[in-house]
Amino acid sequence: MEEQDWAQVVAAATRAPSIHNTQPWRFVAGPDRLELFIDPGRALPVLDPSGRQQVISCGIALEFAVVALAARGWAAEVEELPDGAGPTHLATLRITPAGDASVDDRSLAEAIDNRHTVRAPFAARAVPEELLERLQAEARAFGTWVKPIARSEEEVATVFLISRAEEMEQGDPAYLAELESWLRTDPAAVDGVPLGAVPSEDPQERASNWLIRDFVAGHREQHAFRAAGDPTAPPPEVERPAVVLMGTDGDDRTAWLRAGRALGRVLLEVTAAGLVASPLTQALDWPATRTRMQSRLSLVGHPQMLLRMGYPREPDPDAPSPAVSGRRPVRDVLRFEPAG
Repeated sequence: MEEQDWAQVVAAATRAPSIHNTQPWRFVAGPDRLELFIDPGRALPVLDPSGRQQVISCGIALEFAVVALAARGWAAEVEELPDGAGPTHLATLRITPAGDASVDDRSLAEAIDNRHTVRAPFAARAVPEELLERLQAEARAFGTWVKPIARSEEEVATVFLISRAEEMEQGDPAYLAELESWLRTDPAAVDGVPLGAVPSEDPQERASNWLIRDFVAGHREQHAFRAAGDPTAPPPEVERPAVVLMGTDGDDRTAWLRAGRALGRVLLEVTAAGLVASPLTQALDWPATRTRMQSRLSLVGHPQMLLRMGYPREPDPDAPSPAVSGRRPVRDVLRFEPAG
């Protein structure tokens, strides 16, 4: 494949979401392959000391590349964590011609550009059960399970752990300093989380049980969290998103990479169906709350991602358009190797 074609594929891959929009990946392309590496210079040592969320982020980018190739008529064989590779080498993707792309291939590829993280409240409209079943089937192909958080006792336990983890994070100066280092006020920034993409209201004041990450926690007056069931909490009837937990049997780099690939496929399927999503990862950031989630939900395996999804609300014509997270130029993340 020509260099300009690889550049287009990598441009699609780098549309992947990543923890704090750190974009912790780099690529090396040859005529018939694409190598994926993790970029250790974009680590989050406080939030993600094991690199688990970095690897998951890279796995999403890997799957976006596979989808982009399929839409261009190429089949991709993925070798995960190649033997003898260094610690930063996550995958080798080899391509062969596959013929004309299917309608589904093109639909998923279109979803790459249409997908964006939506932290605002969703419309009060139920997510179809058939979509949730399709997402479960898609994830199984990557050795990843998807568990809807549907029962009342599971929701209460999960909401409590998210709130507890958010409280721990807001009380950690090192976490707040790391978070602030990835916030961006420049709308032209190529990485980090733009403040314009963060809802202006305090997440605790939303009429929802599900507490999104407070990216500007260090700039708000601190107050006690209100767990689910607290009579002083606002009623949760306004927003009822579908929340799913994704996990794996193992908990090593291979499992994280596969969970990322499954998450990438799930996000594109959700987008193609007209829905939006955002992560609820606070309870998975901290080993203590992540372990408690395993116990409280009686999980056989390891939780890797908690995702809320739903239908977007009709936009307010008088409100400014939400900011879109920037992306690093392809030239900064892609290097070419000569043939032979």
